[in-house]
Amino acid sequence: GAESSPSASNDNEKTEGVVLNPNFKFNMDDVVGLCKRRGFVFQSSEIYNGFNGFYDYGPLGVELKQNIKRVWWRDMVHRREDMVGLDSSIIASPAIWKASGHVDGFSDPMVDCKVSKQRYRYGKVELEDGSLLGYISLMESGTMQEEADKMADKMKRKAARQGTLRKVVLREVADCPHDELPLVPSPATGEPGSLTPPRAFNLMFQTQVGALADASATAYLRPETAQGIFVNFKNVQQTSRAKIPFGIAQIGKAFRNEITPRNFIFRSREFEQMEIEYFIPPDDEAWPRFHEEWIKNCHDWLLSIGVRQDLLERDVHPKEKLAHYARACTDIAFKFPFGRSELLGVAARGDFDLSAHAAASSKKMDYACEETKRKYVPHVIEPSIGVDRLFLALVCSAYDEDVVSGEPRSVLRFKPSVAPIKCAILPLVKNKEELVTKARGIFSKLQMRYNVAWDASGAIGRRYRRMDEVG
Repeated sequence: GAESSPSASNDNEKTEGVVLNPNFKFNMDDVVGLCKRRGFVFQSSEIYNGFNGFYDYGPLGVELKQNIKRVWWRDMVHRREDMVGLDSSIIASPAIWKASGHVDGFSDPMVDCKVSKQRYRYGKVELEDGSLLGYISLMESGTMQEEADKMADKMKRKAARQGTLRKVVLREVADCPHDELPLVPSPATGEPGSLTPPRAFNLMFQTQVGALADASATAYLRPETAQGIFVNFKNVQQTSRAKIPFGIAQIGKAFRNEITPRNFIFRSREFEQMEIEYFIPPDDEAWPRFHEEWIKNCHDWLLSIGVRQDLLERDVHPKEKLAHYARACTDIAFKFPFGRSELLGVAARGDFDLSAHAAASSKKMDYACEETKRKYVPHVIEPSIGVDRLFLALVCSAYDEDVVSGEPRSVLRFKPSVAPIKCAILPLVKNKEELVTKARGIFSKLQMRYNVAWDASGAIGRRYRRMDEVG
């Protein structure tokens, strides 16, 4: 389950018979159930038994999503003098993806089980003295570590071995050494020998542009929004007369053919990104300061819209795990009910992207600095966050429970800036014309500025309840 709720600090708080539950915990099934029940998120193509990795946002979900994007744009673009916006096309020249390295290198290693064709984790089962009992494998899930520990204990009992087990460290089967792969059983069969060697699987969706369906017509749905910013760097800089340091922001859809989409909207095949490419001088002393500033800005912004601080942590990527062109990368991770995972990333990308596109297109991507009278290819700091992941983090941060007359009930406590419904008008009675007319007048005035709900049916307590549950 997730960490304890916001009510944890209000153990004795009571409001008109409402008692906050300090021990409330929830899991992903609770979140998915609430999102479906109250019209936040639906499985795509549900009447056709769904379509894995795709989701539809319902009436309240689309409001929350729009509010997230609106507040981000307001704070990151409109309220800064050093930022401008862009909306680039989803499908662009395939030469862009060739130059950026996505055509040749944007892939995941994939291991097939000849029976189930799924992706797995594996682990060695060893005693503390280093003796090997065997290998286990299992499907990826939020409870896979607990499952692995039980499987290891069962293997030890079956082998009738004494001694203490080492903790099982789970890894991608695709990372398994070739000489060990034949020893790893498939979860589908329980027997070793059915897993294929790893092979590269490109994550970009292909499509055809124009009437001819040959190789020359092949194009891609963009797997990220960043490249649209890089190839428009000169256009934007010159038309907006921007001076470095400055940033270009974009919100847009991206598509990745994930091998195993999972954890609800956290990892899906169609998603929305909010990205900034912040261009800075190439000096070695410049990027650490800008990088740290953007990490702090992003962290503070997450708190300002209602992401719980106790569920956030910072992850600094070790140098050996960085992309070959990156100088540094720091993630802000969130403790989701299924485990801790990346919510937002801030990368120092150097000048890799602009230089790659300059070389591939034979078009200059340099900047002429008026103050220093020098020309250079700018370096980049890239803060990036997925709208869908942030949506899920906000729901998890706002999800709470209180108890009324001994009955628990779920509540969402959104910050007003992102709440899908800003105000509800609930007339006590609907058969008094004077009261209803006044209530309607208030409703109409508030509608001019906010998304407002009108609810005149049912007991007043039940109407309050409906509004509490949607935040």
